[in-house]
Amino acid sequence: MKYTLILSVLVLFSCKQPTNKTTVEKDNKSIVKEIEKRFIKTTITFPSKDSLPITADIYKNKETPITILLCHQAGYSRGEYKDSAVELTKLGYTVMAIDQRSGKTVNNIDNETAIAARAKGLGDTYLDAKQDIEAAIDYIYNQNGGQKIILVGSSYSSSLALLMGVNNAKIKAVAAFSPGEYFKGIDINKSISSYKKPVFVTSSLSESAGVKILVNKVDASYLTHFIPEVKGIHGSRALWETTEGNETYWASFKGFLSSLKN
Repeated sequence: MKYTLILSVLVLFSCKQPTNKTTVEKDNKSIVKEIEKRFIKTTITFPSKDSLPITADIYKNKETPITILLCHQAGYSRGEYKDSAVELTKLGYTVMAIDQRSGKTVNNIDNETAIAARAKGLGDTYLDAKQDIEAAIDYIYNQNGGQKIILVGSSYSSSLALLMGVNNAKIKAVAAFSPGEYFKGIDINKSISSYKKPVFVTSSLSESAGVKILVNKVDASYLTHFIPEVKGIHGSRALWETTEGNETYWASFKGFLSSLKN
């Protein structure tokens, strides 16, 4: 994680200064404490709708309850948000990133929910994963004292998020990174036409025309559609530091989140 890198650099820098050992040790401890104060990460499990254990990482900001649920894209895990979740804690949020049963590995973090599903012989399609997200919504809602949540999805999970957000009273708003018509027999465009809550959508530049069509029935007063000027990338990887133009994605996303506080 980038904080580890920052800490290492500062420690090396401190060791080169003409100060005594005690001073360096105190300075390093202060740095560590300052970093640790920003967030605490814990890994938990809780049951899905069919009792499959869902693995999740909670990034906690002080005593703030969980209000953002982060869902990954195809072939990935909760590791998709290992840096983005930290950025959200800086904005004052406590967030939870889950492993859905449809996925594998990213950023050296295995999808434990998918591993458990395969071991039990359970289905692992995109639609099979819907119950995992629903269970996570219920878990957070019960943990945070009944506060509505912000549901964030990436690729296939962003389309699931849009579907669930329409009628689920526990969802305050939805942010969808690269949504699309990913499910056979389900018309996303038609299904989300009655939205009456804030929706944020974005994608790579090449996907933006398709996303515009996908959400063209959503009332414009509820919709924020960010179209990048650069190439961008598929899914929430748009927020990764390695993605060109990530700062513009973040600026728009932060603006959306800020509007929800008004």
